[in-house]
Amino acid sequence: MGIFLLIFLTAGITLLALTFGDEKQVQPISRERQEFEKLYSTYDTLNKDYYTDIDQDKIIDGAIKGMITSLDDPYTDYMDEKQAESFHENISSSFEGIGAEVQQKDNQITIVSPIKGSPAERAGLKPRDVVLSVDGKSLEGMSANEAVLLIRGKKGTKVNLSVLREGNTQPIKVSITRDTIPIETVYAKMLKDKIARIQVTSFSERTGSELEKSMKEMQAQGMKGMVLDLRQNPGGLLDQAMKIASLFVPKDEVVFQVEYRNGKKEIAKSQNTGGKPEFPVVVLVDEGSASASEIVAAALSESAGIPLVGVKTYGKGTVQTTEEFKDGSNVKFTMAKWLTPEGNWIHKKGIKPNVEVKLPEYANLPFISPDKKLSINNSSEEIKAGEQMLAALGYKPGTVDGFFDKNLQTAVKQFQKDAKLQQTGAIEGKTTIALMDKIRTKIQNNDVQLNKAVETVKKELAK
Repeated sequence: MGIFLLIFLTAGITLLALTFGDEKQVQPISRERQEFEKLYSTYDTLNKDYYTDIDQDKIIDGAIKGMITSLDDPYTDYMDEKQAESFHENISSSFEGIGAEVQQKDNQITIVSPIKGSPAERAGLKPRDVVLSVDGKSLEGMSANEAVLLIRGKKGTKVNLSVLREGNTQPIKVSITRDTIPIETVYAKMLKDKIARIQVTSFSERTGSELEKSMKEMQAQGMKGMVLDLRQNPGGLLDQAMKIASLFVPKDEVVFQVEYRNGKKEIAKSQNTGGKPEFPVVVLVDEGSASASEIVAAALSESAGIPLVGVKTYGKGTVQTTEEFKDGSNVKFTMAKWLTPEGNWIHKKGIKPNVEVKLPEYANLPFISPDKKLSINNSSEEIKAGEQMLAALGYKPGTVDGFFDKNLQTAVKQFQKDAKLQQTGAIEGKTTIALMDKIRTKIQNNDVQLNKAVETVKKELAK
């Protein structure tokens, strides 16, 4: 019995898909099956007596989508030929779009995680942001794949999103210029005291090899400890997650388990041949760490005793597989649960880190549209966000209440002066972009989660 593994970074949605055993084939359905009597009868009636000719392919696709919608499972979906083509395109080395993983959750299209360095990240999109519309078209009732076809597009073109952030009552408008999104997944940097930070942003075809190479490069530079950063990592290819987990989890220790509906369990064990690393390791996680990255985090925590730092992870604990049809369409469906080495099911719960560290409030402020003018005597949620940004940067906008008063105008002018911009006293255009860039830089330079992870590595070194 072979092992068929299939986990994709798809067209905007993270899939964890694997099948232990032989790949299944789609079986033909006999018309004698009584449970399909109403379905066939309805089809025949419409085909014969509907007042206009019907599109038979569209009717069949709709019937399949109806069955899938009734399951109320955001990870089970039907993809027509065009959607399936986009699905397969996204596992290549690059694609064009905004660079954000999305899923359908509670009948809404929700951001799982923006890709590092992508237009979505630069625009300030965050995990759990709800995308209400794309270029004015409502996404209500759409599947994630349908939404992605609207969001994606050619490099250099703009897409306008209406986004609702958790805790806010009013949606914000986000204009994003699409770009080529390379699937570069490993970023290594040596920090002070010879502690390396290696960030893995997703699991694609070469991630395991890239991580091994980066670790060797850091060791050649005298690495004494390592922070494995899995924040904002929405998942990817399972074989790569297995390869990465096996670099840290001792040989034959459990990496994860799969449980089927009949109660049968399959256990995946570490393929490590080199033993546990001789240097201390800490893993960084956050609410954007999902799916395969949660498998790695749980495996390193429970089977290798490696501490987790950050905030609770996303919480995706189900397994999907796909059935391909001859016309190029496919059905993706949930076929099992995955469990941590100790048998915990983290679905909708996430993984709680050993050391909880939240980012400051200004790290989660909503996007402010550069196309919108925020000026004196107006009030809005975006003005409130501007006040909070200026306050975080050390300016004095007065009372943070969403009202653009004289105090805020003075603070804006001072910011514009320091940024060598025209002192209009209004937040718009270049001022908005500069303000958000400064906040992004502050978050990066004052990364309290990374600082705590480094501190934890140092404590391990001191033992």
